[in-house]
Amino acid sequence: MARQRETRVFFPWERRRGLFGMLSRARLRLVVLVALAIAFVVWTRVREERAAGVRATRASITLAYRSVQAYRADHAGACPKNLSELVTGGYVRDIPVDAWGRELRLTCPGRRDSSNFEISSDGPDGVPGGLDRVE
Repeated sequence: MARQRETRVFFPWERRRGLFGMLSRARLRLVVLVALAIAFVVWTRVREERAAGVRATRASITLAYRSVQAYRADHAGACPKNLSELVTGGYVRDIPVDAWGRELRLTCPGRRDSSNFEISSDGPDGVPGGLDRVE
């Protein structure tokens, strides 16, 4: 006698299909879209925080630049030795810092124009003269 095979009908929710079966295509698509949205929001926030830091640093550089110009006007064109002389002279209240909490760099005479001065920041990574410095 031949043995009869038992046939069983599986409903879609009863069938085991591994990880993709658990998540199904619609859920997987939703999970991927949510992950991409979160990654986009994080990327945008990091980019905007860096841009805000650069803007704040440029504002500090502008303030320091004007203070050094006033110092030079009062001292017959002589540059201050460092930015702390601006504080003792009353040109600024605090030593100018960048958005990352580091002091700005004063270069006198300037690298481009020997009769002038330059003020710069080391940038977010803090490496002196690095590629991401702010001038």
